[in-house]
Amino acid sequence: MNSGELLCEVEVEAHVPKNFIWPKEYLEDADEELKAPIVDLDGFLKGEDEATQHASKLINEACLNHGFFQVINHGVDVNLIAKAYDEMDTIFKLPNQRKMSVYKAPGSMWGYSGAHAHRFSSKLPWKETFSFPYHHNALEPLVTNYFKSTLGTDFQQAGATLEKYCKAMKELGMKLTELLAISLEVEDRLHYKELFDEGLSIMRLNNYPSCQQPNLVLGTGPHCDPTSITLLHQDQVGGLQVFSDNKWHFVPPLPNAFVVNIGDTFTALSNGRYKSCLHRAVVNEHKDRRSLAFFLCPKENKVLRPHQDIIHKDGTKMYPDFTWSDLLLFTQKYYRADQSTLSNFTHWLLSSKPHT
Repeated sequence: MNSGELLCEVEVEAHVPKNFIWPKEYLEDADEELKAPIVDLDGFLKGEDEATQHASKLINEACLNHGFFQVINHGVDVNLIAKAYDEMDTIFKLPNQRKMSVYKAPGSMWGYSGAHAHRFSSKLPWKETFSFPYHHNALEPLVTNYFKSTLGTDFQQAGATLEKYCKAMKELGMKLTELLAISLEVEDRLHYKELFDEGLSIMRLNNYPSCQQPNLVLGTGPHCDPTSITLLHQDQVGGLQVFSDNKWHFVPPLPNAFVVNIGDTFTALSNGRYKSCLHRAVVNEHKDRRSLAFFLCPKENKVLRPHQDIIHKDGTKMYPDFTWSDLLLFTQKYYRADQSTLSNFTHWLLSSKPHT
């Protein structure tokens, strides 16, 4: 039995299989709520200078501390969010055999995955995911076609809905890169546009089944996202937790808000100023939890280095130049993403480069 079938089978059992059980040091409870800013984007999106400066100041403080904030009045249609959840539900409620027909192959980024056991044999996440690519300048509707080709023509409408959702996420993500540039005091507030405009983004649907022994498992283990900026919508069940001030904090769901967290790639672009957010997901004893995760990525072959304004102020460059394709290869082939991905990647990159 493979991991996807295993996860589906254990949902009805009272015990947790050994390879889903996490060591005790990973399972420390989060007793406090994370004090992270809720950034109102309304004034910024209307071009108001004072509101823009206020928003960028809040973002700067959050990113220097733990790399996490939430945004409201973001301009994304709440009905579109609801429809995206509806389409996700239809996928995860499919018969197990149908889901396994689009199982994510080893080395692939796309498709269905239950627990990721094709890569790991222990500390498996208690979740199932469905991942697909999005490119807003593609000649063909990439998401719609992906759904049609993998799940069949009866999922063409699901693909079209999620294509619209991805488009809204990409537009919001690009706006946030502008705010991030302002917050870093980069003179050209559109500096990151060129890096991210042509990038291939990753969309991931997450389902965390209920678990009768939730104190033994994790939906997602502690990690920093290797990507640049994550835009997450979580349902009202809750389970997201962030590590700050040497302890875990819970993040209560906020209706109609998007969670935003900094990933390793943007940490490097900020010359290490902005923290890559260390986070995890816990599961619920009685309810399934769902979330929609959109990962904004730079164009794969673009050289990534901090803006000269940042390097000039800091006086030194913290990380070697690299490309997103370098880091993606490292996390897909050599390393399981955790809180030390960026430092280990830097060591790997420097040691793998030919000496001149």
